[in-house]
Amino acid sequence: MRRLLIATAVYAASVLAVHAAETAAPSAKVTVVFDQTLPNVPGKSMKGVLVEYGPGGSSPAHIHAPSAFIYATVLEGAIRSQVNDGPAKVFHKGENFSERPGDRHGISANASDTEPAKLLAVFVVDTADKELTMPMPK
Repeated sequence: MRRLLIATAVYAASVLAVHAAETAAPSAKVTVVFDQTLPNVPGKSMKGVLVEYGPGGSSPAHIHAPSAFIYATVLEGAIRSQVNDGPAKVFHKGENFSERPGDRHGISANASDTEPAKLLAVFVVDTADKELTMPMPK
């Protein structure tokens, strides 16, 4: 009887763990698609980052490299974004937004629970900055 109770508890725990993993918002797929030093601006580079969200996907709140100026264009779907303490906005395919050095990106998410979304973020950044995105400090 004890073995049956233990087996049942283990089975229930594994089902709950799988369910929790399936229901958590999927994260973004992030790919550096361009990385080039700027020959006419010593110490600076331009990096292109493709961010792909599945339906309902999102990124955790984050900041970017301290030197980063970012220009982002939505390539597919719609992206919900909030920078600093501004309002959350939805940007659709073809629309764009920017982030200045030191900005906090509180929300970055697919605005749809049924369709994918993609954006291209172009960074102008100090070449020495290797980490482009870090979790938001608490």
